Amino acid sequence: MTFPNTQFFTPLLLAVALAAPGFAAQAQSFCASDGQPRPVQLMERFINADCDTCWTDAATPVPESHAVALDWVLPSRQGDDAPLSAVATRDALTRLEALGQGVPAESKTISHAVKGIKGAALRVAHGLPVADYLGASIELKPLSPAARQSMTAWLALVETLPAGVEGSPVERNLVRNVLSRNWDGRKRLSKDEQNRLFESRSMNIAPAANPDRLRVVGWVEDERGRVLLAAQSRCIAP
Repeated sequence: MTFPNTQFFTPLLLAVALAAPGFAAQAQSFCASDGQPRPVQLMERFINADCDTCWTDAATPVPESHAVALDWVLPSRQGDDAPLSAVATRDALTRLEALGQGVPAESKTISHAVKGIKGAALRVAHGLPVADYLGASIELKPLSPAARQSMTAWLALVETLPAGVEGSPVERNLVRNVLSRNWDGRKRLSKDEQNRLFESRSMNIAPAANPDRLRVVGWVEDERGRVLLAAQSRCIAP
């Protein structure tokens, strides 16, 4: 499978700086979850790289309203000879392991209801590509003493592909890169950490990814793997 590629455009601002809302007016575009509806469900669609027909399957599950879907392509034993090897990532294996799931022979869909954290909000943001990298951030705040617990924050860099690309019957958020961070809210925290969880990174862009279609999806899980909050970025012209 071959996905479209375009030449990287000239960056106007280092992406990590866009973690602060005040930078929006200085950039050509601003990409964050600000003002976006909060997802009530996170759907994860896993496809084995061996299964090219899984990508074009007319029965592909579709997320409900106010939900967000992620598409993970798993490496196969065929390696580069697998039909979907060009978009497979080992991050997909890491994610399946975190979910306690085995690698499907063809495909598997897992859906999570978003539980919520009273009084808290999750924010994700990213900037413009800089060479082969894109800066992104995830932030959870405020956190009351009662809400502090062991959590894991996940941030996925996705390429949003419209329905019809390579014969897909649905829009897909193809996972291109992932970061995760374990956070123990029960340990002694610094003053800054006491009311928020924040992480920012420069994330590598896959060579075949179209930078114009990149955005981020983030979520936070508790120790039992339950999704507490989720958010996705949208790019808005200033």
